Amino acid sequence: MTKVYFVRHAQPEFAHDDDRTRPLTAEGQADSKIVLETLKDKEIDCFYCSPYKRSMDTIGETAEYYQMPIQTDERFREREKGKDGNNHGMFQMRWADHDFHEEGGESIAMVRARNVEALQEILTQKEGKNIVIGTHGTALSSIMNYYNPDFGCADFLRIIDWMPYVVEMDFEGQKLVGITEHAYVEKEFKGKARADKK
Repeated sequence: MTKVYFVRHAQPEFAHDDDRTRPLTAEGQADSKIVLETLKDKEIDCFYCSPYKRSMDTIGETAEYYQMPIQTDERFREREKGKDGNNHGMFQMRWADHDFHEEGGESIAMVRARNVEALQEILTQKEGKNIVIGTHGTALSSIMNYYNPDFGCADFLRIIDWMPYVVEMDFEGQKLVGITEHAYVEKEFKGKARADKK
């Protein structure tokens, strides 16, 4: 059995314009301790992560606890946003049509392809290990959709306010055999996002 613990990042500074270097808020930094509390007895063998700062910082303390490096993989990064990519009305459009994307942005299908490619390589290379992968909301949701095509917009919006969020996916070879949600902290994503959920 290969156990993959996906960690969606803690609350970031949304006012910080650069997606790649966006830091965690003070609350997000404090909330990241739930990741360590959740994973410190899981006998983790290795750490992978999106190269984005908020994801690295969310799992950083846990990696230090295990005295292990974090290997970054560009394929685990969040969805690239294009023109009007922060328009929350597009959530439903992207999930209704996985090939839809705004100008200069990525579709769900594009995000899913690169994330699943990276995950499947890790499952082959680290079979039987306990693995942590630092990730993002859309990236993680696209992976869940790959293994369960019924996972859609409502499921994405269910977890959009969970920062951080720790979910375990168990594999036998490349086959998903179980999912366990371990922990989350509820933080409002953005005002418009919450309005979309109602």
